[in-house]
Parts: sequence; C-alpha cells; structure tokens
Amino acid sequence: MDIENRIADLAGPAAQSAGLIVDSVEVNKSGSSQSVVVTVDLPNDELGSASLDSIAAASRAIGKALDEANVPETAYTLEVGTPGLSRPLTERRHFLRARTRLVALDLNDGSIVKGRLTDVEGDDIVLDAERRVPLATVVVGSIELDFKGL
Repeated sequence: MDIENRIADLAGPAAQSAGLIVDSVEVNKSGSSQSVVVTVDLPNDELGSASLDSIAAASRAIGKALDEANVPETAYTLEVGTPGLSRPLTERRHFLRARTRLVALDLNDGSIVKGRLTDVEGDDIVLDAERRVPLATVVVGSIELDFKGL
C-alpha cells in the first residue's frame, strides 16, 4: 500500500469524528522535508461548507492518528483544508457537493452549459430543476462565482 492510501485509511475515521470525509490525500516531498495535504469535505448528502471548527477538529484528529501510527515515518508538515470553489468537478460526488451552486459544464461535444445545479439523479446532472445533462457527457465542471445568489 502506498503512503497516500495508508494516510487516507488513517485520516478517514479521524475526519469522520469531526463530521467530515477525506476527499483526497497528497504527499509532497521537497528535499529532506515533506508535507501531507489532506483535503476534507462535508459528506456528499450535505449542503453548505465545512466550518472552521470542524476543519480544526479534523486536523487535530488526523495529526494524532498519523503520529500514533508513525505514518509517515519521517518529519512532515500536515495541511488540512477543503477543496474550495476552484476544484474541478469531475466525479459524481463532486457534483453532489455542488448542489445549489451555479456551475459551468464543459461537454464532450465542445459546448458549455451553465445553470444552477439543483440535483444529481442517477447518472444525470439536473440544472435549473429541469434540464438534464448526462454525467457521461461532461468532461469537467466548475463552480461559477454567483454574487446575485448571495
């Protein structure tokens, strides 16, 4: 098992104790130092954003779990954060988390479709409560800044 998967296995229950899930793990090495970047998020069925308190709690729990397991075995810097608005939407779970947001979808025919992501039903993305876009036709999606919706 590679180091990123081992860290994800240890970080998962720790993040869950703070009400979050592990979205991704990345280990970056630079010379003799390394950083462990753990991206956490709310579970897929929840709307909104993770609170700073829950991120801090997850960070403490993840750090403790890694230290107790001595993973990684050498000194590291732990960074715990959320995916943010700039995360490309490429997987079904990304679209689930983006519900209620204004999105732009780059489709495999070269067109771009924009709208408010209201739901993900089966293999379809539902925009503006009525337009269905098959997930298989989406190359990548992105969250658009929406100052009118504030």
